[in-house]
Formats: sequence, C-alpha cells, structure tokens
Amino acid sequence: MSSPRDQADAHRAAVGPTGETPADKPVPLFNIANILTMIRIVLVPVFLVVLFVDDGQTTSWRLGAMAIFIVAAVTDRIDGQLARKYGLVTDFGKLMDPIADKALIGAALIGLSVLGDLSWWVTGVIIARELGITLLRFAVLRHAVIPAGKGGKLKTLVQAVAIGFYLCPLPSSWDVVSWLLMAAAVVLTVVTGLEYVVQAIRLRAGVRFAERDGH
Repeated sequence: MSSPRDQADAHRAAVGPTGETPADKPVPLFNIANILTMIRIVLVPVFLVVLFVDDGQTTSWRLGAMAIFIVAAVTDRIDGQLARKYGLVTDFGKLMDPIADKALIGAALIGLSVLGDLSWWVTGVIIARELGITLLRFAVLRHAVIPAGKGGKLKTLVQAVAIGFYLCPLPSSWDVVSWLLMAAAVVLTVVTGLEYVVQAIRLRAGVRFAERDGH
C-alpha cells in the first residue's frame, strides 16, 4: 500500500506543474491526426494527374493511381484511430475529415466518369449527396459539429472499395462485382444522407427549444 506522501507525488505528476490534468489541456490544432487529414487533401490532385495519364489506358499508370487512392483512403482510417487513442479529437478534425473524404471520393468518381468507366448518374447522385451534407454541416456549424457516424463511415468504406475495383485494370469478368459494390455504395450514400438530414433537423429543433426556454 502506498503512503500518503507517495500518493501526493503521484497526484502532482499526473496534474503537472501548471495544475492542469491531461484532460484539461487543450488539443493542439497541428497534431498528427489533422496533418494526415490535410495530406489526404493534398493527394487528391496528385491522384487525378496520375489517373489521366494516357487517358487512363496504361496499366502501370492506372495501378499507380489506384495505389495513391488506397494510400489516401488508408490515412482516413489511421487519423481517426490516432485521434481517438491519443485524445487528439478537435472540431477542425471533425469538420475537415469528412470533407477530405468527400474530396477524394468525388475526384475519383468524376475522373472515372470522364474516362467513361463509370456512369455519370452514379457520380451525380453521390456528389450531390456529399455536397448537400457538407453544406448542411456548415449551416449548423454555429450550433454544433455533426461528426461522421458509423453509417457514414461504412458508406465511405464501401465507396472506397467500389472505386478501387473500378480503378484496378481487372478483366471484364469482374465487371459484375464492381457494379454490385458501386450499387451498394449508392444505396448507403442515399440512406446515410437522409440520416444526416434528420440529425440536423433534430439539432435545430433542440436549439430553438433551448432558446425559447431561455427566454
């Protein structure tokens, strides 16, 4: 059993010289999680340049574009884990992380449609949803940040996997698999979009109730 003096020393070590506990310390904006998010955004134009080399018909460049896309997509998984594990969650990260995802996914969809590999209506549905939800996030930003939920994360994962199949120069026998994955991505995109709208409506209703109650 530790003595009172040992307990006091342990408490001082946990609190620190300023008297703040680790939970009280502000999270720095430039942390590893946010840096990875910004790297993902920077990789978007690099990915597009590589994708359009030789009109996307050269296998080596196509594989290069797929590799860049995978690296960028993986950073989404890593930055979220780091933020939660080390207490690096910030409002900036909660806002920019889904925006970075949308920029990457949108660029890939548009690129594939320009090359004629993906129907424009698929790209239109997904991008319209993503832009709409982004505008919705900004609309309620002064009240609260709506973080990406589990459904939104699953949607992003399925979108990324589907796009990966479309980017990969696979034999035509794999076309059905690619199409089914993209169909699942479209369904999840629409369903989760409706869920975000419901969250925003509830948030707005709660704010109005609080304002009315405050008066």
